[in-house]
Amino acid sequence: MPLLLLLAGPLRAQEGFENAAAGLSGGFAAQAEAVERLGALADPRALPLLRALSEGHLQKTPEGVLVLGGREALTGAPAPTGRLEAVRINNRVRGALRGAFGRLELASPDPAARIAAAAGLFRARSPDNIAMLEDALGRESDAGARTAMAQALAASRLAAPDAAARRQGIVLLGGTGSPEARSLLLEARAANPDLAPEIDGAIAAIDKRLQLRRAAETAFQGLSLGSVLLLAALGLAVTFGVMGIINMAHGEMVMLGAYTTVVVQGLLRATPLAPWALPLSVPAAFLVAAAVGVALERTLIRHLYGRPLETLLMTFGVGMVLQQAVRLIFGAQNQEVTSPAWMQGIVTLPGGVEVTQNRLWIILFALLVLAVTVAAIRFSRFGLEMRAVVQNRRIASTMGIRTGRVDAMTFAFGSGIAGMAGVALSQIDNVSPNLGTGYIIDSFMVVVFGGVGSLAGTMIGAFTLGLVNKMLEPWAGAVLAKIAVLVGIMLFIQRRPKGLFALKGRAAEQ
Repeated sequence: MPLLLLLAGPLRAQEGFENAAAGLSGGFAAQAEAVERLGALADPRALPLLRALSEGHLQKTPEGVLVLGGREALTGAPAPTGRLEAVRINNRVRGALRGAFGRLELASPDPAARIAAAAGLFRARSPDNIAMLEDALGRESDAGARTAMAQALAASRLAAPDAAARRQGIVLLGGTGSPEARSLLLEARAANPDLAPEIDGAIAAIDKRLQLRRAAETAFQGLSLGSVLLLAALGLAVTFGVMGIINMAHGEMVMLGAYTTVVVQGLLRATPLAPWALPLSVPAAFLVAAAVGVALERTLIRHLYGRPLETLLMTFGVGMVLQQAVRLIFGAQNQEVTSPAWMQGIVTLPGGVEVTQNRLWIILFALLVLAVTVAAIRFSRFGLEMRAVVQNRRIASTMGIRTGRVDAMTFAFGSGIAGMAGVALSQIDNVSPNLGTGYIIDSFMVVVFGGVGSLAGTMIGAFTLGLVNKMLEPWAGAVLAKIAVLVGIMLFIQRRPKGLFALKGRAAEQ
């Protein structure tokens, strides 16, 4: 007797599965009912069967026998010979399939599958799913899956016949801050006029959260733009702010760093070091740009100190030469740079704020480069000699400091920082001979606005201009926002010609 009881359960489950699946060969109403029954059974065999139905791979014989992949779908026996026709479905069946997929995949070991299942149940919005979602939510440990399940549960309660359950669903949807929940509440307001005040309150709560989320995303975009400006301007803050050299070829140093990234990735593509190509491009770009900077300073710029106009014209010509040289070597077309896996995708921060990983890494990289630059200037012998030469070249020379060597190293250091900026920009911009041209004016604006020679001013100026630019774009557009920022800087410089942080002491008197 106990053996018969043990066998009875599987037999009943098998019979229930076959009886429910048999309806898939009938009319649309019978199909929808069969899909709902299969979803409620939570039988793992139902998932491939329903997926085949959804994708149009399920067939049937004139007698109504279901065939999948050349075999009977329910028994696995060879399919009978004869004419087969595809099992066609309509929108009602498709809606039932979405709910069934959600119920069947809700117990998947993969969190992504559970999130997708909860999204399907949210769209299905059936009160029959309430108990199942409550049970799944009680077992769920993944934060993303819990959020999706809670939203699906709220949508299911909104469709319940009980007014108390609908009110509970409205409150839960109002707390999600989701655009999908807002659309659902707008749709439900027409069908529930007695609950209109509660629905309006929930919509207002969602609008407030969405507004805060958009403000946070705008702030991140501003910080992202500010980090790009900081990277592009940091080297210029050294060459222009410290040495007084108007280097119009600074953008080409950025471009050389980006092309160094292309070369390093090409050399390492078929080697075990391929995943490390981008980190290895950083020191390589620094060395390449620094070497070009040393050659430029030793051969041309050293003869033009104290003659800013001639320096400007000469470096402008050097920039054109470098652009044409890159065109001859690599061609005028854009070069491909592959981002590593850890820089791809989107990260969801607390509050539902979505940010791209490559921009997040660039912000961190910009702050790291700034910290290294400050440390090199403040705590190294090179930095000490550079500051001494800036404050009083003659006294520094009498103290045994080789001022010519310091000039060359300073210009190389600023150019190397620009090269590292090119590595970062290769991840978010087209690598072309004109890459640096779009950043040279912005770099000068950052340095002048922050204060010539001040690294702290460069950082604050870069992030301030990035934030203001992104805050103005939704109202004025990208072009007018940039024009407004430029006009604002012009007016600011009229009041504070030395920028936010003016140099003090002997260096300011030179």
